[in-house]
Amino acid sequence: MFEPVVESMAYELVGVELTGSGNGTILRIYIDAAKGITVEDCQAVSYQISGILEVEDPLDNRYTLEVSSPGLNRLLVKPEHFKRFVGELVKIRSTEAVLGRKNFKGVLEAFDGKNLFVAVDNEEYEIPLDIVEKANLVPVLDS
Repeated sequence: MFEPVVESMAYELVGVELTGSGNGTILRIYIDAAKGITVEDCQAVSYQISGILEVEDPLDNRYTLEVSSPGLNRLLVKPEHFKRFVGELVKIRSTEAVLGRKNFKGVLEAFDGKNLFVAVDNEEYEIPLDIVEKANLVPVLDS
């Protein structure tokens, strides 16, 4: 529902996240652009998204809308994200166990379009994309 509007404004819709419950619900929209994201970019997208939400009214309870850049611990949602960040440190949570685990923190070694190959503690795990519950980059800060 949001992607056509965000893309028409020359931004990438990175992801949408709904957290909290009741009056503490937060609808978080992550956007990006080649030039980076400013506060003004977030305000402009927030204005457009607010209009959509007023018309469509997809949520039953009150919520707070936040529009943000993906940040250092960027969400990985679309197949293109996984392709772009091969070689980077990632954190993945799956809905089903893979070789006895559901949580992985390691290097994204490869992505074949259907499966992620993640090296964790010198062992490679093949994680089907369709069981990934949440994935994000792990910032590596040089000291």
